[in-house]
Amino acid sequence: MCRSIKTLRPPVLPEEATEEDIRAAALQFVRKVSGFRAPAAHNREVFDRAVDEIAEATRALLDGLEVRGADRTPSKRVPEPDAA
Repeated sequence: MCRSIKTLRPPVLPEEATEEDIRAAALQFVRKVSGFRAPAAHNREVFDRAVDEIAEATRALLDGLEVRGADRTPSKRVPEPDAA
């Protein structure tokens, strides 16, 4: 199940993660940890609350990460001719 959780930070994800991306990752995490694809009615509230809390923690993590070099692109320099 967790294999479908994608890395949500740049440069792996070319754009900022959407709330949909974050919620999908949180849902997959809760499914894996709980062992339930869909909870029974008596567990629905705690399951949904866990998804909400993990999504919130994920957003805070992504907002706080400093990804060094994320704005850099490899330079394509043309070599200068040798001076003789």
